[in-house]
Amino acid sequence: MKLEEVMSKLEELGSEQTKRIYMNHGVKEPFFGVKVGDLKKLIKYVKKDHQLALALYDTGNHDAMYLAGLSVDPKLISKETLQDWVKKAYWYMLAEYTVAGVASESEYALELAREWMNSPEEMTAVCGWNTYTNYLSIHPDEELDIEEIRSRLNQIKSSIHEERNRVRYAMNTFVIGVGAYVKELHEEAILVADKIGKVHVNVGNTACKVPVATQYLNKIAQKDKVGMKKKSAIC
Repeated sequence: MKLEEVMSKLEELGSEQTKRIYMNHGVKEPFFGVKVGDLKKLIKYVKKDHQLALALYDTGNHDAMYLAGLSVDPKLISKETLQDWVKKAYWYMLAEYTVAGVASESEYALELAREWMNSPEEMTAVCGWNTYTNYLSIHPDEELDIEEIRSRLNQIKSSIHEERNRVRYAMNTFVIGVGAYVKELHEEAILVADKIGKVHVNVGNTACKVPVATQYLNKIAQKDKVGMKKKSAIC
């Protein structure tokens, strides 16, 4: 499909109701209000067209940007493009899902995660933490730097409640990710989760809730799913 065709299809799939919901979460114009489920259905038509995906992200239209993350080839994406993408990820869905998912499957995953986590820009820092969490979910434990992950857990334990709003959410997600995907650090993640307790995040005019890490990890352990990896972080 050509860019114009995709944009026309997105406009057709959009709705005012979904637009209102997204606006409550922080989306800005331009966007059509397309449900994520409908964006995923478009993949069979868009396919993994790397150049088209890059063009979609560059439109600045949220629906197109999210679709770009679903259809881009993370093995072909350049570090420069990822840096450009994170600068344009102005709200949490793009930062936490789109860019973080693609970056985690790229060859620059850890390099960019470490850089972004230290950023003074809230959405960039959020993207960094989620990139690392996604990386944990798709790579075997033997490929992970256990000591570095442990140091990040300690960082979260001592600083999460003083961090910026969505960074607190991303840090909480990291604790859950470590406990869920890294067997060796499951118990340590539980201890950190106990220490930080409930994490308060302003989610605006929405019904979203911040998961309590201890409860989440206990459920995973009860289901005997600790250490189960995912095939892909892109969603």
